[in-house]
Amino acid sequence: MKRLCLFLSLFALIPVMSSATEDGLINKKSDFSVKVTLDRLENVLRKKGITIVTRWSHHAGAKKAGIPLRPTELLIFGNPKMGSHFFTSNQTAGIDLPMKALAWKDDKGQVWLTYNDPVYIANRHGINDRPAIVKNMTGALNNLTNAAVRKK
Repeated sequence: MKRLCLFLSLFALIPVMSSATEDGLINKKSDFSVKVTLDRLENVLRKKGITIVTRWSHHAGAKKAGIPLRPTELLIFGNPKMGSHFFTSNQTAGIDLPMKALAWKDDKGQVWLTYNDPVYIANRHGINDRPAIVKNMTGALNNLTNAAVRKK
């Protein structure tokens, strides 16, 4: 009985110890520079017919303001055929969509690609009636971002 209680106690702690998506962010190490990472992501998105809304350089903006910042660029993109299903469930999802991907260099020189987890977005907006859409969006983003960050 003690072992069962110990097991159940440890099992209950797993979500607390695993914070990979607790904040809703998925972070992937990139094999490339910030610019090349976003170039690659933009190219693969365009090939898939996904709309590129804009690309924004936080680094350039900070430089104009006289504030030092490591390379940091944001790509905003969307696929209405998928994202609109979130809106038909709860329109407040529009605050989190279209999707955003941030390429950035940390203080050790490692480049990362960060984006919002569709599961987190769905949970944040109480979208529990679109599991297939959430699953498809999660899988598509995983594949697209993997193509951007990894050498073949």
